[in-house]
Amino acid sequence: MKRRSFFLACGSAALAANVPSRLRIGQIGTEHAHAAGKMAAMRSLTDLWDVVGVTGPKGYDGVKSMSVEELLAVPDLKAVAVETTLEASCAMARRCIEAGKHVHLDKPGAVNHDEFKAMRMEAEKRGLTVQMGYMLRYNPAFTLLFQAVREGWLGEITEIDAAMGKLADAGTRNKIGALEGGGLFELGCHVIDAVLTILGKPSAVTAFSTPTGSDGVKDNQMAVLQYAKATAVIRCNHADPFGGPRRRFNVSGTEGTLEIVPLESGQVTLSLTKARASYKKGTQKIELQVPKGRYDLEFVDLAKIVRGEKKLAWDAAHDMAVHETVLRAAGIWK
Repeated sequence: MKRRSFFLACGSAALAANVPSRLRIGQIGTEHAHAAGKMAAMRSLTDLWDVVGVTGPKGYDGVKSMSVEELLAVPDLKAVAVETTLEASCAMARRCIEAGKHVHLDKPGAVNHDEFKAMRMEAEKRGLTVQMGYMLRYNPAFTLLFQAVREGWLGEITEIDAAMGKLADAGTRNKIGALEGGGLFELGCHVIDAVLTILGKPSAVTAFSTPTGSDGVKDNQMAVLQYAKATAVIRCNHADPFGGPRRRFNVSGTEGTLEIVPLESGQVTLSLTKARASYKKGTQKIELQVPKGRYDLEFVDLAKIVRGEKKLAWDAAHDMAVHETVLRAAGIWK
């Protein structure tokens, strides 16, 4: 896998398709942890999206509840956000693709890799987009990080250190306990997507699990991703009372380091051996404005893609590599 079709796609654009200014979109499922947030994001972008309905065990005030069949039959429906349980998500995404719809599929997308690969390739065959719900992709601090790597500010990358933890309540412990891959599979996938955006698919992955309780729940995990000249260490600790503030992503290279702490704060520490772009030699603190809507930029980008104004920066090869790496890092796939 080439080190970053992502970076090439970032600068590319296509002629806009002849589509309405407001695009019709619906949501299938309300079970995913991000479901309500994704619905709120779509509804807030009233100049871009017309939310026609939702399916699932619970509805939303002001949004029409309907069956999957009814939703997919809505005239001129352009896209669907799939927010079902993880176990059902991949099959539902494929059903939407076979109905000719673009898909926003929440992370990590599937339990089984063959199923995920088949779904992703079916979308490619039909010329449809599958936008994975990895929210860090659109965070301004990560946008800066990807630019820094793309333009060589940090030199050759030698290490990445990332952590995404929290203190899990009883309900969360039950949910991650039901997953073979535990908390890293469900939550750590976000930072693994960012690692592969920078370095591509690793040559080897080693998974570690040291549960803190006697219930067998994988609540304290680590994975080491190996590259020819770099290593990436991923931690996911669901027994950390200060997990949120400690969430971080640090990239070091031969000519600089960029660290994001806390993960979604927009707070960046950038150290450079020489001046780059508008940034000086040495260490500087940068505070970037983060949109109030956690998921808004995902759906702003998706609207551009559906209109034909650009291609998604993360292609099928990237998504399949991420999914495989997440499985390996979580100890599911040896």
